[in-house]
Amino acid sequence: MKKNLLKSKLKQIFLKHKLSNKHAELCSSYLIKAEILEAKGHGLARLKMYCDRIKAKVINPKPKIKIKKISSSISYIDADNSIGFVSADIGIKQAIKNAKKTGIGLVAIKKSGHYGLSSFYAEHAVNNKLMVFCFTNAPAALAPHGAKKSLFGTNPICFGVPAGKVPFIYDASTSMINRGIIRRADKLGLKIPYGVALNKKGIITTNAKEALKGTQLPIAGFKGSGLAWMVDILSGVFTGSSHGGKTKDPFDDFSGPQNMGHLFITINPKIFIGNRFDKEMQKNIKLVKKLPKAKGFSNILYPGERKNKTYKKNLNKDISIPKKILREMEKLNAE
Repeated sequence: MKKNLLKSKLKQIFLKHKLSNKHAELCSSYLIKAEILEAKGHGLARLKMYCDRIKAKVINPKPKIKIKKISSSISYIDADNSIGFVSADIGIKQAIKNAKKTGIGLVAIKKSGHYGLSSFYAEHAVNNKLMVFCFTNAPAALAPHGAKKSLFGTNPICFGVPAGKVPFIYDASTSMINRGIIRRADKLGLKIPYGVALNKKGIITTNAKEALKGTQLPIAGFKGSGLAWMVDILSGVFTGSSHGGKTKDPFDDFSGPQNMGHLFITINPKIFIGNRFDKEMQKNIKLVKKLPKAKGFSNILYPGERKNKTYKKNLNKDISIPKKILREMEKLNAE
């Protein structure tokens, strides 16, 4: 489907679900961007979930978002149970504004929901020549090291920094794969990779439905579990949001809002070494890229390069939409 037509349809769906014109435009743009980046677990496969939660009154389509100034560098946002795209977009822009004033911006967000890819917001910061950290918690999906029950979310870690033409953006969940991939596989009847999840009996499974009932595996064993715990503290405990397995699953739990937390830290990368930073950053990248290549590698890419190539490759292409998701869209548009 042509992107302009798809955006029009998505916007119409969000407007029918009572979002403002501005918020409908924003949410549509982020969903399409996920598809362009081939992060399909964060794209159109989630549209019905957002709409279902709005209908169930656990996402507020008309939020009264409040920004509390703690200091010139620090802001605290009450998202009023808005859709996550909206609160996070406001939050990162506030963090950028704070960092432009003082050299550092710290923004915590509470009462929010799923916000898509962390890289969306990191990109805003690096485009403003800032270094950035983004953290968000998620519903229980990972068992802490030594436990056999899921408690932590797939809690991504995201870091970005200006690096010339293509920004350095590392965005990765603390699980082997993100939960959205498993959700999409379940929706479309696809298998998941071997070794990324266990069924409820603790056996490795490639069945998406069994994986959703079981637990996902963290990256690097106990190290990944520790990172997931760190993000649970930063985006949950620290922001006054849900944590410790209390974040509601957006697909399965409609008993109330998710109350997810987000934390954005923006930093002027030149505060210590001034304009030397840009030169040293380029030197750092060149040193890595000049290393002898391992077998099968013609180039050493830094985080963000592959995603940038994918975006450019797909930017002018039509977006392929599975029939099941097309039917969902038609039904949502008819409501």
